[in-house]
Order: sequence, then C-alpha cells, then structure tokens
Amino acid sequence: MPDSFQEDIFRHGFVILHESLKQTAIPAKLIQSYLATLYQADIDTDKMTLRIGEHCESLSHLLSTKAVQCALYITACNPRSRPRPQQINELANHRLYSCLFRYTDNIFIGRSLDPAEKWPAEPSFLALGIDLVTAKILGRHFDQNALVWINDDAIPRLVLLR
Repeated sequence: MPDSFQEDIFRHGFVILHESLKQTAIPAKLIQSYLATLYQADIDTDKMTLRIGEHCESLSHLLSTKAVQCALYITACNPRSRPRPQQINELANHRLYSCLFRYTDNIFIGRSLDPAEKWPAEPSFLALGIDLVTAKILGRHFDQNALVWINDDAIPRLVLLR
C-alpha cells in the first residue's frame, strides 16, 4: 500500500489498525471499497445508514436511548473478502448472531452496500454495547479483514484486522 495513502487514512482516526500489526496486508483498493461502503441497519421501521468517518445522529440517539456507549457493525460473510456460497455465508452469520447475543440483545439486522454495485449486498449486524476489544476478537474469529466500530461520538470507524 502506498505510504501516502496509508498515512492519510490513519491521520483522522477514522481507520484503526489492530494493535498487533505494524501495517495492513489489505490492498489499498479494498480499503477504499470498505471506506465507500454504506453500512445499513434496520432499526424498527427505519433504515439507518452509517458511513465511515461521518457522525450519525440517529445512531447517537439510539446509543443514548439504549444507554450504551459503543456499537459494532459486522458480518461473517465472505471471510477476507473472498466470495463464498450464500448457504455458507448464512450459516456463518447465524453463528455470528449467536456469538453477538452472548454480549447483547440489542442486535439489528443490516446489510453492507457497495455504492458502485461491484459486490452484492452483504448481510450484517449492528450490535450495541460491544466494546472494541470484544469486537476485534469476534472479527478475527470470523476471519474478517475489517469491521466497523463506533464509540459514544457516533462516528463509525473502520478497524483493520489484517
């Protein structure tokens, strides 16, 4: 990855590199795709859309209403961004949901959308109250390149795990 790109994405704190890594093995183009992705969640009858680095007022309200200070947006589909059959992804996401439910019952169904439509929508979850350490453990357990984590400022951050 070009040094200038890597320096730029980390500068504002919207991308976090797992502390065990000195640099990421994820290609720059893939990181750019993650940064452009629309992370949606169904909250009751509303659709919430999260964008990396952008404050989300509706998420801020949800965190406050549920009395939590953080959230995780994650999928178990397509580990390391390698496409897998739908049935395999569904099983993996079912396992992920079970894991998330051990930590919180505030779990909302979502989908990650590629605005360029090069990738199909990816079923995902927004789970409230999952701290960053637990989020990283779950992401690595499900062999994901990255996840989205949000603290009490309601600004989604991309956390790179490889």
